[in-house]
Amino acid sequence: MNRYAAPEIAENVFAVGSIDWKRRVFDALAPTPLGTTYNCYLVKGGLKTALIDTVHLGYEAELSGKIDQILGSHAIDYVVMNHAEPDHAGSIPHILGQSPAVLLCSAKGAELAKAYYGIPAERIRVVKDGDVIDLGGRTLKFIGAPFLHWPETIFTYLIEDRILFSCDFFGAHNTTGLFDDEAEDVVSWAKKYYGEIMMPLAKMARMGMAKIKDLPVNLIAPSHGPIYRHPETILAEYAKWTNGETRAKVMVIYVSMYGTVERMVGTLVEGLLANGIEVRVLNLASSDIGEIAGQAVDARAVVLASPTVLNALHPLAQFAAMAIKTSKPPFKYGVIMNSYGWGKGAVKQGLEFFEEMGIELVDTVEVKGTPAADDFSRIGDVAGQLAAKILADGR
Repeated sequence: MNRYAAPEIAENVFAVGSIDWKRRVFDALAPTPLGTTYNCYLVKGGLKTALIDTVHLGYEAELSGKIDQILGSHAIDYVVMNHAEPDHAGSIPHILGQSPAVLLCSAKGAELAKAYYGIPAERIRVVKDGDVIDLGGRTLKFIGAPFLHWPETIFTYLIEDRILFSCDFFGAHNTTGLFDDEAEDVVSWAKKYYGEIMMPLAKMARMGMAKIKDLPVNLIAPSHGPIYRHPETILAEYAKWTNGETRAKVMVIYVSMYGTVERMVGTLVEGLLANGIEVRVLNLASSDIGEIAGQAVDARAVVLASPTVLNALHPLAQFAAMAIKTSKPPFKYGVIMNSYGWGKGAVKQGLEFFEEMGIELVDTVEVKGTPAADDFSRIGDVAGQLAAKILADGR
């Protein structure tokens, strides 16, 4: 039998999840260059034992091995399903098949457990917001967290140890350490994850933050990435992100076919920097959705720069615009820059995107062919206009 690492993160609370070192993209959308983790937790009370979430299929044997290593011949009494997505709930049928455990989940979670995993109704117990389960000296409290990020999501709170099991909320695709103070670039990875998963649901995220505002929390144990034993750090960041707080920062996304747009972007960026504006430049030919989402979380403005291709934005710019519209970042201001040859149309498409997003257009720069000196002079003026708008909102 393998000897597994199942660290005890608090007395009789064990991390029994798995690390997927090989995974390089999540949900066919979010890049995971470090892989990811499928975190789940075993809580032993004086009378009963609960497993908080499970792991992705393919790791169920490892999960069972860790549980057996800790419990021996004792069986799990409860499996908590905070969220029904397969990376957290995929091994529930396997675990229920090995024990007489009851599945604890929300009412909507019960529907999904039946639909996705074929769990019979008699094996499910619905818990409501505020319900508690006594494990014998350990009490689990359930907190409704709808649309964080599916409608059935709940948080589980271990009252005596002050541990919040938050599933995807506060998560990160970061495999560099068990705890936040052992891992690398914790906030950066959490910010990307927030931008990809939670930013489109900022209203619900604010409600989730309000629900846990008065909870005393020693540990936040999410289902991806490090466990926070310094929870004040991530709570402070989430407070800013969920409230849509921005910095004096511009996210410049561009694509350039012949170098023209790139030269235009360079002039604009120099102008912004000269005015004290923070700038993040992303070439769409080499940047991924995670970078775009992460940088969008706290940017006050966006610059969309693209050549015209068949009377429209370059396809990469169209895709980026669609992805940004889906993620609903807190942009206030924007600039569109375009070069064209024999046909227009890209600016019109960019303006439609800004209007749909509610972004205030500061100006457009449209250049036919190669930019001349007066074009670069105008771009410098636009940089000043954009900087003034950003700074008027404060730093």
